[in-house]
Amino acid sequence: MKNNLYIKIKLSALCRIFYTCTLGALLVFFSACSLDVNPEDAISSGTIANTSDGLNNVMNGNYALMKDRLVFNGTIDDNNGFLRQYYQMSDFAGDDIVCGQKTEDPFYYSFTGTHSPDQTNARFYWYLSYKIINGCNTTIQIGESLESVDEDDRQLIGEAYFLRAFMHFNLARLYATPYSHDPSKPGVILRLSTNDPSEKARATVGETYQQVLDDLLTAADLMTLDRGKAYASKEAAWALLSRVYLYMEHHEKVVEYADLVINSGKYSLTEAANFGNYFANTLNEPETIWAIAMTPSDNRGKFGSIASMLYSDGNSGWGEEYASKTYRDLLGEHSEDVRWSVIEPLLDSNGDIALKNGIEIFYIKKFSFQDGDPNLCSPNMLRLAEVYLNRAEAQAKLGHDLDALADVDAIRSQRGLEGALYGGIVPSGSTALDIVLKERRLELAFEGHRVFDVFRNKQELVREYWGYHIPGLTETAIDPANPPVGMTNTRVNWDNPRIIYFIPIDEVLANTLCSQNQ
Repeated sequence: MKNNLYIKIKLSALCRIFYTCTLGALLVFFSACSLDVNPEDAISSGTIANTSDGLNNVMNGNYALMKDRLVFNGTIDDNNGFLRQYYQMSDFAGDDIVCGQKTEDPFYYSFTGTHSPDQTNARFYWYLSYKIINGCNTTIQIGESLESVDEDDRQLIGEAYFLRAFMHFNLARLYATPYSHDPSKPGVILRLSTNDPSEKARATVGETYQQVLDDLLTAADLMTLDRGKAYASKEAAWALLSRVYLYMEHHEKVVEYADLVINSGKYSLTEAANFGNYFANTLNEPETIWAIAMTPSDNRGKFGSIASMLYSDGNSGWGEEYASKTYRDLLGEHSEDVRWSVIEPLLDSNGDIALKNGIEIFYIKKFSFQDGDPNLCSPNMLRLAEVYLNRAEAQAKLGHDLDALADVDAIRSQRGLEGALYGGIVPSGSTALDIVLKERRLELAFEGHRVFDVFRNKQELVREYWGYHIPGLTETAIDPANPPVGMTNTRVNWDNPRIIYFIPIDEVLANTLCSQNQ
C-alpha cells in the first residue's frame, strides 16, 4: 500500500552525494542519477477500512514491519531490517563486542564512530521507524473514528500508543543528545498524526521524552488484555516507563513503575538451570515481558539475521564479531556464572581458543538456536531482569544502597552466584551505583543497553583492546598482545558529538526544517 500523506521528492540528475563532515560542516554535491528521499512511507487511514478489523490489520502490520524485508531506495537489501539495525547501531558502538575485521558493511561506522549522514544502516533505521510510527498514527486515527470501541479495540489502540512511544524513544537514543546531558538540545521529529506536514522541525530532547511518557501513560490506561508476549501490554508500558524515567533521572518514578511490573505477579526471573536456554525460548519464558515473535519463515539467515555477524557453526553466518576482552574479564570473576552460557569459544585443532587477526573468538549466542536454528531467535525487547536493574540504579542514586543491592542480588541468585551475593554490603572501593552498573553490563550485554548506560551516566567508554574499532589500522600495524592504550578511538568521552548518529541525509534534504547534528 502506498503512502498518500508525505511528499515523495525526486532529485533527478543526481549521480552521487559526496560530503565531508567535521564537527559542524556538511558539503553535499549532486550530479546525474536519482535519490528517493521520502523519509516516511506507510499506510494511511485512507487505504484501510475504519472498522475493528481494519484496526487489527493495521496493528498487525506495524508489528510485522519489525521483521519484514522492505524496499528502500528502490531495492531490497537483506542486511536492512529493524532488528539488525536496532542491535548493531547500539551494541557495535559499545565495549561488549569487538570488531574482528574490516568490512564494507555500514555497521563498521558504529564500531569506529566515523558516522556520516548517508550511511545506509542509520538511514534505513530512521526510515523504518517513522514508517512504523505512521502505521501507529493510522491505528490511532481509525480507533478515533469508530462509533463504539470495545475492550479489544482499546487494547489495539493502546498498543499503537506504546509502539509509537517505543519508536520515538529509540530514535532519540540514537540520534539525539542524552536527556541527562541537556534536555534543551534538539531531539527528533515527533510524528503524531497522519496529517502532519512533511516538513517539520525537531522537537527538543525534553519535548521528545515528554511525548514518549504521555504515549506510554495513555497506552497503560488503554491496555487491559493479555495477548501474549509477542504483543504490547500494560506491564510492557510500565516496564518501558521505568526505562524512560531512568534515562531522565526521575528516580522515584523509576521505582514506582518498576514496582508495578515486579509486583504484578506475571513474571519471574529465569532460574539458573534454565538460563542457557532462555534466549532461544523467549516467548515461553516467564521473564519475558515483550519479545518480537520470529518464525522460521522470518529467518533472515546468513545475510541479514541478528546472529549472522555474532555466531557461526562454520556455515550459518559470518561470525566476525565477538565478545570483547573486557566483557569476558568481567564475566571471568566468577566461573560459575551461568551467563557464560551466552558466549562460546571457537577452538582450533589443538584445543586452544582460535584467533582471528589476533582476536580471541568468543561467539555470542543470545540471538541463536530457536528451534535449533543458529540464525533464529525472538529477541526480547523488555524483560524482568532489566526492570530489577532499572529499580536498582534508581535506588542507588536515591542513596538507598540496601534496596539497590537487594535487587542486584535477586538477579545474581538466579545466575549461579548464590555464593557471591552482596548481602547489603558495598565492597570497599566501590559504590552501590558501581555495583549496579557492573551488573547491568553483565546481565544485559548484547541487548542494546550498554552504550546508552555509559554515556547517559556521563562516563567514558574504554576500549583499550585490539580490534577494528581503531580506524586506519591493520592487524600488522601493532602487536595485538599489547593493547593500543591512548590510540585513536580507544577512549570515547561522554560529550563526544559522535556518540549519536547524524540525521539521515534523506530527511535533511526532504525536510528543510530539520536541523543536522554537529
